[in-house]
Amino acid sequence: MMRKPVLTIFYQFNPWNSTIGGIQTLIRVFIKYAPDDFDVRLVGTGDSRNQNIGEWQDAVFANKPIKFLPLFALENDNIRGLIPTTVKYTAALLGRNFASDFMHFHRLEPTLATWHWQGEKTLFIHNDIHAQMKAEGNKKAILWRRFPLAYFALESLLVRQFSQILSCNTKSAQFYKQHYPSLSDRIAYIKNSFDDEVFYALSQFDRATQKRELARKLGKEEQTKFILFAGRLHPQKDPVLLVRALSVLKQQLNSDNNEIKVHLLIVGEGELTNELRLHIDQLGLTNFVTMLGALTQVELAHLHRVCDVFALSSAYEGLPLVALEALACGTPVVTTQTGETPSLLTHDSGVVCSERTPECIAQALRQILSKNDNYRDQACTRVARPYAARSVVNEVYGDMLRRWSEKVPVVQEIPTN
Repeated sequence: MMRKPVLTIFYQFNPWNSTIGGIQTLIRVFIKYAPDDFDVRLVGTGDSRNQNIGEWQDAVFANKPIKFLPLFALENDNIRGLIPTTVKYTAALLGRNFASDFMHFHRLEPTLATWHWQGEKTLFIHNDIHAQMKAEGNKKAILWRRFPLAYFALESLLVRQFSQILSCNTKSAQFYKQHYPSLSDRIAYIKNSFDDEVFYALSQFDRATQKRELARKLGKEEQTKFILFAGRLHPQKDPVLLVRALSVLKQQLNSDNNEIKVHLLIVGEGELTNELRLHIDQLGLTNFVTMLGALTQVELAHLHRVCDVFALSSAYEGLPLVALEALACGTPVVTTQTGETPSLLTHDSGVVCSERTPECIAQALRQILSKNDNYRDQACTRVARPYAARSVVNEVYGDMLRRWSEKVPVVQEIPTN
């Protein structure tokens, strides 16, 4: 009997923790919707509760049996330490061999250790790398921005080992094709995908009922308009800019004697947590912002379904899953002019800011909050529907299985050392 093909996923996180980020969400989706035709493995990180660091373990995630190997203990992967986690992860891979039939990588650096591993390797690109390197602001947002020539030299060396390079950003995919013309047939655009079993819209009655309950729980007036931000508190996402936009929005509403009352919910953790709290205090917004920390997908989905607008203030993006999740829940999106989101939004599902300034973001938020009836949940869910995980992920697995069946594989065990 022919054995199943093995997919090994490599990323520096623990899927059972409340970790934040689109990469983590995508990996969870790939595990959850993996067909039974595959054996799935994850090489990730553990924590102090996990005593079997460096060993394969039988585990279950989202009702799927998987093999899990934590390379090292990492208590909180939402916070960046003195030594970048990617460096620790890459170092832990050196000298090991986790080669399998299919290998998925979501960062380039760990593939320094995989050059001689046999099997089909796929690199997922989650941001517009070119825009990321050129982005203004905090150089610490991505350390490679200090050494762009070194990054692209490393990339040109490592990228040739991949059978596929898949980007969720059309500009990034085009950039790679132009930069590596000899590899252009391996490079393609892939849709990011959201879990439609978790993120879905409510009826108007249920939405209104649950929103009133949220207002009561937070001690806010029933008519309060809720703005939602979810993501790592990191310079890329720039939540400080959104807080400044909220300050401008409140000033605008007050000067116009507008009765709209607004409240910002921030979901996430990261290195900007303390700076963000300081800005909230300095701007006098303590009673108008609630920081909720890291939440589970189910908890985040509930907020998406009852908030009035979701806001992205990012400096650069690929196609943020959190935007798709908001739209799938029937919530319109305000976004900066970055990544793939602006090309998805329609006139009745969101607003694209022409400038990444507090004034422009405030105006976009006001446009949606004051004209709620112009942004209907049906329009939002219609935009998100093509990105539902069951169709997108199943298509990827289907292509993998087709390529596997054409190889007539040799019956052998995949190394686990």
